[in-house]
Amino acid sequence: MDLKGICVLSVILTANNLLIFLSSTEKCQCKVAPRERLNCGHPGITAEECRRAGCCFSASVPGVPWCFTPKQKRVRKVCPSDVRARVNCGFPGITAKECERKGCCFVPHPAGVPWCFYHRTVTESKDLHETFSFLSSETHGGP
Repeated sequence: MDLKGICVLSVILTANNLLIFLSSTEKCQCKVAPRERLNCGHPGITAEECRRAGCCFSASVPGVPWCFTPKQKRVRKVCPSDVRARVNCGFPGITAKECERKGCCFVPHPAGVPWCFYHRTVTESKDLHETFSFLSSETHGGP
């Protein structure tokens, strides 16, 4: 197999893993007790229409909404441990107190990288705790 074929195969496998990860996250968000379901669709909505609207669909329990709002994703802010993931939040000579007042992380080492940098937001999952966190990470207030 040539280099081009290997690259195409790598992209396909990565995309497949991403789809598996995203679908498992969706399933977790749809685990809502029947009595706690909030209606997310109109009477007679199909499963496909419901999912296209970003909602969950389960017709397994009569008398409760079948198309319902998913659970909110649980997220938390973390200071990236990889120095290559740091996005500058300060200026040369900023103190820890000034940095923290801006709501940023402060780690005064190593030299040559930002010491004051933005948090990253990661989606938490019981099964995949921080696995693929780079997929859901976002920089807050970056350039």
